[in-house]
Amino acid sequence: MAHVVSPAAEELLDKEIKVLDKGFVRLVDYLGGDERIVQAARVSYGAGTKSYRQDRGLIHYLIRNWHTSPFEQVSLTFHAKMPIFVARQWVRHRMARLNEISGRYSVLKDEFYVPDPEHVCYQSESNKQGRSEPLPPAEAKKTIEAMREEQRLLYAAYEKALETGVARELARANLPVSLYTEWYWQTDLHNLFHFLQLRLDPHAQYEIRAYAEAIAECAKAVAPIAYEAFEEHVLGSVTFSRAECEALAAMLGGGANPLEGRPLAQLEAKLAKLASAKPSVQPEEPVLPSGR
Repeated sequence: MAHVVSPAAEELLDKEIKVLDKGFVRLVDYLGGDERIVQAARVSYGAGTKSYRQDRGLIHYLIRNWHTSPFEQVSLTFHAKMPIFVARQWVRHRMARLNEISGRYSVLKDEFYVPDPEHVCYQSESNKQGRSEPLPPAEAKKTIEAMREEQRLLYAAYEKALETGVARELARANLPVSLYTEWYWQTDLHNLFHFLQLRLDPHAQYEIRAYAEAIAECAKAVAPIAYEAFEEHVLGSVTFSRAECEALAAMLGGGANPLEGRPLAQLEAKLAKLASAKPSVQPEEPVLPSGR
């Protein structure tokens, strides 16, 4: 099969998608696309790309039934610039290859993340790792000013250490995680979808969610049908635990919901997502060969 070219992806190549105050995501390169996915899925019985309708149906079938290996045939390479605390969440997705700027070899730039006032929020009482409501504007402004002053002092100390002759690898030690870093990050579409499933979730930290939105734009350009199927069967879906299924069965039978506390709140959130869902056109089921 010839090299797959996506016009939408070609338009995005090497263009910075701005993220946060100083960050960005750039699609550097890609390999494969929707055509590569269906070719990989059909290779066992010698059939390649067919009609758009058949290919679309097959891709939806693959994602809906967790046939993930054909999506690993597509890879994307990004150049991204993000605060270190975002990078440390990002790097938890280990099925990728990356190369990050080194503070041992390079003098790190005086670039720090400062949130917009609306993102300076109180600690959530129900979510130990999340935010709740924004601080009053005056308090948010004070917090931002304090962050800027601390960043200024710490970078000045870093510069002073370098001027004194302290090794770069040691001089950087006290720099905060709001400092920006950069890396090249390459992954396949299957693992990219897993990244997006977690990082596009409303419960994900706002800052990494902003990067996930930029990456999603690139993934959609490279493999639009696959991204459509991902939205349909993963992002737009709801799954229930065994206890939740038992609770739903009890409720449908006219009984009381046995759940309480956090499990009850989680079930109610899923039911609210169902209630807000909009009807969509489902793809036709692909015809697979006998024996598959």
